[in-house]
Amino acid sequence: MSQYTEEHARAGLDAELPPIECWPNQFENYEITIVIPEYTSVCPKTGLPDFGTITIRYIPDKLCLELKSLKMYILGYRNLGIFYENAVNRILRDVVAACRPRWAHVKGEFTPRGGIRSIVEAEYPPPKRRPPENDR
Repeated sequence: MSQYTEEHARAGLDAELPPIECWPNQFENYEITIVIPEYTSVCPKTGLPDFGTITIRYIPDKLCLELKSLKMYILGYRNLGIFYENAVNRILRDVVAACRPRWAHVKGEFTPRGGIRSIVEAEYPPPKRRPPENDR
């Protein structure tokens, strides 16, 4: 039986974080990439720190993400207990809610722990089907 509980699995998903502000977009059909190399959070089970790089790519529609508020939002994760997978999906959810992009992709590249390095990616709208590994 796993020592991980539903409480561990849901940790951080509904925590209050600073709002992500936006500003009116003036152009069409371009992509924005934001790289945040100093992401930190805490493992909800062990309390140990997690470190990584978060990359947000999106095609704006009517709004663009305001970077200072995005920085404050990401800093809100610093003492938050949340799994990697949940953090990446929550960041995507919150970015989409803030600016309603035409397309968005969030990638979390986390530093190795116990000799294992994790990369987690989430996309909006979700892809219909993921190609097999050998087709990528």
